[in-house]
Amino acid sequence: MESEFEIISKITNRETIAVGKSIRELPRLRKMYGQGRWRKVKGIAKVKLSDDTTHTAEIHWYEAHGKGKHQFKIKRLLE
Repeated sequence: MESEFEIISKITNRETIAVGKSIRELPRLRKMYGQGRWRKVKGIAKVKLSDDTTHTAEIHWYEAHGKGKHQFKIKRLLE
């Protein structure tokens, strides 16, 4: 689901789903943000979509220590 959205609550049920070489996007992440122990992570949060509706959604993102969280995307809407 590719659209603009804003996370409006705390992310809960955080779970690491891939680490290091098991991340398909690893070369691109390292090129854009630098070396690091990259993880693909998922969690649940309330989001506000570009049409001003709010939903609970499963979101995915990448993160590495010292690099922060990058490239959030909505994987699916839960309500």
